Amino acid sequence: MGTEEETAGGEAQAWGEVTPDAARRLLIAAVEAFAERGYHATTTRDIAGRAGMSPAALYIHYKTKEELLHRISRIGHTKALEILRTASRREGSARERLADAVSSFVRWHAGGRTTARVVQYELDSLGPDARAEILALRRQCDDEVHGVIVDGVASGEFDVLDVKGTTLAVLSLCIDVARWFNVDGPWTPDEVGALYADLVLRMVGAGEPAPAQK
Repeated sequence: MGTEEETAGGEAQAWGEVTPDAARRLLIAAVEAFAERGYHATTTRDIAGRAGMSPAALYIHYKTKEELLHRISRIGHTKALEILRTASRREGSARERLADAVSSFVRWHAGGRTTARVVQYELDSLGPDARAEILALRRQCDDEVHGVIVDGVASGEFDVLDVKGTTLAVLSLCIDVARWFNVDGPWTPDEVGALYADLVLRMVGAGEPAPAQK
């Protein structure tokens, strides 16, 4: 399954915000090439060829290969932040919000694994200014999960000794799904999301939800 198909619906949206069509095709081709070969091993000729265009056509839309990676990273991290923010700020208990955040974040990494691999693992290929912008978005993602865990500790729902370390562990667990998930494997993105939500709740000592009052 190519990047365009795996980002066509669900959590991982298509690159509809990228226009015109030629710029979108080049960006999708870059995602596929970066995921397959790595940023440094990919040339602008590789990207243009995948998009069915000439190398000269690429420079009409993107000045450099890094500009492509920067845009991919910015769009991907903005989507990741939107997913986490929506879950963390919804109504409900800290337990419910953390489970929602983890399951949604994992589904995004599984359903759009090609894109997620580039977004999460090519950060060091960016120049200082672009990297600083993406790191700021990452910190906001961290803050959303950190805030839910803090709320859970304060309410007595979670038993966590090191909130900062636990936040890092939760996010690392979710992000790693993009590295190993296989569309032909035994699990669907929804199933992996549910599994990881359960694992994270056990990690924070949430236990089973309290029975509903009659």
